[in-house]
Amino acid sequence: MAEKMKKEAKVLSQKMLSEGIFDMWLETEMAKDVRPGQFVGVYPENRSTLLPRPISICEVDKVRSAIRLVYRVVGSGTTEFSKASEGDSLMILGPLGNGFPIHEAAGKRAVVIGGGIGVPPLLETAKRMSERSDAEAPSKISAVMGYRNSDTFLSDEFSRYAEMHIASEDGSVGTKGNVIDAMKNDNVECDVIFACGPMPMLKGIKAYAESIGAKAYLSLEERMACGVGACLGCVCKTKEVDEHSHVHNARICTDGPVFDADTLDL
Repeated sequence: MAEKMKKEAKVLSQKMLSEGIFDMWLETEMAKDVRPGQFVGVYPENRSTLLPRPISICEVDKVRSAIRLVYRVVGSGTTEFSKASEGDSLMILGPLGNGFPIHEAAGKRAVVIGGGIGVPPLLETAKRMSERSDAEAPSKISAVMGYRNSDTFLSDEFSRYAEMHIASEDGSVGTKGNVIDAMKNDNVECDVIFACGPMPMLKGIKAYAESIGAKAYLSLEERMACGVGACLGCVCKTKEVDEHSHVHNARICTDGPVFDADTLDL
């Protein structure tokens, strides 16, 4: 595992993808070490907010030595980041977390599933799987993304690497309902699932995977504080006892954010 580092990163570009959703490319040497599903901690300039904001890595460009962050503005920290422009610098910590074990998809029907702001980290996941050699690649890659409405940010980009399926809460595009509804409606078959999104969605995916005998790996969204496992501010219930805290939980920032669904007590 690559050692995490705190480094200054240069903003290469930033644009607004949709209302409240921003798309930023950062030049950083850590790009060479990023695995799909990992995240970085981005530090606000305001020193009254000492802790970094965790943002998942949407895409990696190793040629430019750059990472792409697609994030939602939800507070003072992300509001500050949204005002950054080309040439500015941000201090980041990373790469953090364990990432998705895409080798588990070798020769299988793989599905990446995202909901809301859980959509971005699945793009690099689908991309990496599609780039693997024929001997290691999944026999088929599908992407199932859930949105509130017709604002389906990043969906066009997923179609480069996977067969695309969309669910929307209001039925304005794709299947009306959730991602499981879309999978059933479109007859999406799978052996292994990689998913990120809100907890109700992940609970549903865990149950659905069990019902069809598929393996599922879930990236948990959680408010993180330190990002390095020291504060125990982001924990989830597990079936096994954690060696660090000696109770049935795990630290999402260091033990995750990706977990084998079979180990979680959701």
